Amino acid sequence: MRILFCNYEYPPLGGGGGVINALLAEELARTHEVTVLTSRAAGLAAQCVEGGVRVVRVPVALRRDRSRASFVSMLGYMVNGIRAGKALMRAQSYDVVNTHFVLPSGPVGAALARTAGIPNVLSVHGGDLYDPSKRTSPHRHAPLRAWVRRLLLDADRVVGQSRNTVDNVGRYFTDRVEPLRIPLGIRRPPPGTAARADYGLRAEDFVLVTVGRLVARKAVDQLIDALAQMGGRRPHLLVIGEGPQLEGLRARAAAAGVADRVQFLGRVGEAEKFALLRMADVFVSTTQHEGFGLVFLEAMACGLPVLCYDYGGQSDFLVDGETGALVALNDQAAFRAACRRYAEDPELTARVGAENRRRVESYFIDRCAARYEALFREVVEARRGRPDARAVRAG
Repeated sequence: MRILFCNYEYPPLGGGGGVINALLAEELARTHEVTVLTSRAAGLAAQCVEGGVRVVRVPVALRRDRSRASFVSMLGYMVNGIRAGKALMRAQSYDVVNTHFVLPSGPVGAALARTAGIPNVLSVHGGDLYDPSKRTSPHRHAPLRAWVRRLLLDADRVVGQSRNTVDNVGRYFTDRVEPLRIPLGIRRPPPGTAARADYGLRAEDFVLVTVGRLVARKAVDQLIDALAQMGGRRPHLLVIGEGPQLEGLRARAAAAGVADRVQFLGRVGEAEKFALLRMADVFVSTTQHEGFGLVFLEAMACGLPVLCYDYGGQSDFLVDGETGALVALNDQAAFRAACRRYAEDPELTARVGAENRRRVESYFIDRCAARYEALFREVVEARRGRPDARAVRAG
């Protein structure tokens, strides 16, 4: 098949939604011809081939931060993406469009699929439907809800990555669509463990690690507060990621008296990220919502217990007491107690870490890609058999 992905963010731009798109595209590129239509910013090339995938980047204005898009840049992607996508389709034919994020990518994928008369599979990631940390979240505003509803209804098939995301489609937008749930997957981590001495840590220190963009939804300030109240085995927090809250979080750590025990490591390469995960004792997150949570799977693959809240797509595969701790959203006292419990019980930490390595075997990218491939074939055949009809929206 010739597959066209439309996603306004693609590595190195953006977060988890772009990462999973890259993993999926590169896996499918082993046997199919794959193109990704995305945004260009921060000195990135207009076209390149990465992992066997042709990446076409359209210019957008006012995107200076790789970790965060502006409204102007998202609008620019809608306009320039449609224009560039039509040029791509004049040069060659495609069998299917897979659009990631209902906004702002949705209008691009819908327009291109309609122009070419091919099916459009719309993959929703969670934050594009519901983000409690943003006043601009689509679920809060009637005009955006109506726009999202139309894009969902117009798609040949809608895919949600978790029960939470699938539920939010019906809860806030429309019950006339039954999304297919396809859990995400990760690539098997490369080998290697970081040396604690290289990061100023001792063998006996209790090391907590988190990975993610430094934005309000991740609530990293709560992790700093938890660290300040832990005591015990000289706990340290490693923060991997970058974003607009960095300086405010540095100030928070200083005010809490733990600046010497919080390391902001910024964006790191994949090999270093996994080496740091293996070096740590537990993975921690106080994110307010995740559509799925690839980082939880990455931590599990590195043998870490996962301590986080119970609200979001991660509740599909995390179980309190079995994969770590899954506590009520924003119950900071319970979260701190879980951190202390693992700090005080190395045997528990090792046992849960080993269990997580076993469970994560069901969540590697080859399984996710196989399900997408089957879905693409299904909608292509349905469109060929019924050129004027949409495929059945069932999951």
